[in-house]
Amino acid sequence: MRTGKLVVGVTGASGAIYAQRFLRAAARTFEHVYLTLSTNAVDVAMTELGVAPDKKDFRTEGWLGEHLPNIHLLDDKDYFTPPASGSFRHDGMVIVPCSMGTAGRIANGVSDNLMTRAADVCLKERRPLIVVPREMPWNLIMLRNLTALAEAGATVLPASPAWYAKPRSMEDLADSVVGRILQCLGVEQTLVKQWMVEE
Repeated sequence: MRTGKLVVGVTGASGAIYAQRFLRAAARTFEHVYLTLSTNAVDVAMTELGVAPDKKDFRTEGWLGEHLPNIHLLDDKDYFTPPASGSFRHDGMVIVPCSMGTAGRIANGVSDNLMTRAADVCLKERRPLIVVPREMPWNLIMLRNLTALAEAGATVLPASPAWYAKPRSMEDLADSVVGRILQCLGVEQTLVKQWMVEE
């Protein structure tokens, strides 16, 4: 049975498949998923997946392949939404994929939209914040920003797929990252086998 509330941010970093696969899994795990999408996230999804969410007429069927009514799209400019306040209790936030620009703004306390404000709230309230950067190589500024996030309490989980499970598809590779995100949230997952554990 689904319980809990999760905040999810999707930026315009490459790696739309991670967002797609994670949102499907999150919708099966959490009772409510509060989603913020950057404009570039929509463009990248269309480029990489051939399908993208429509922010004006939001439905999950085309983008995620199924009807998921517990995913609630929030206006990224609207601070009058639950995740913008520390009084709103939830189980954490995941930004997947997380652009280096977004990581830099959060690391430096720049809350210029709902996504960065919600992340800031997680840090100040000591709630789980997981950022999933997909960029390479990392320059010194990026490294320092990600270090600052880790020092502030965030989990930096690079989109580095695992190979020991012998992935056979792009979806398998993406799910190895999605599985680790779920584990970091304390969620039991079956997408990827645990190392050296028979299941």
